Amino acid sequence: MGPVADNPDAYIAALADWQRARCVMLRAAIMAAAPFDETIKWTNLVFMANGPSILIRAEDHRVLLGFWRGKRLRDIDPRIKASGKYELGNLVMIEGTEITAPQVARLAAEAFRLNAELGNPTART
Repeated sequence: MGPVADNPDAYIAALADWQRARCVMLRAAIMAAAPFDETIKWTNLVFMANGPSILIRAEDHRVLLGFWRGKRLRDIDPRIKASGKYELGNLVMIEGTEITAPQVARLAAEAFRLNAELGNPTART
């Protein structure tokens, strides 16, 4: 699980080394891509847009970039693996995983668009 934090800034501040640098980049790219609301939920940094859209979770030796509609984003980045309920998908990163801010921004913009178009991914239909 990620660090226990009361707010997104505290979450980032609790990280060290490559994980802090990676999470700073991910967060900045996501926030630059679309007008997300960020919060802490389930000990993760979560980006909301008409429901949950993206999460960042720093673990002992990896960082997860999760998308509630991740299965629909695999054409942008095939490293996203399906996971759990809804249309969840995660991109698992270790220290040497290569990803750029423009790649993250493209994923984030599409995740935002999908939630705007399709609604809250956790709402029962």
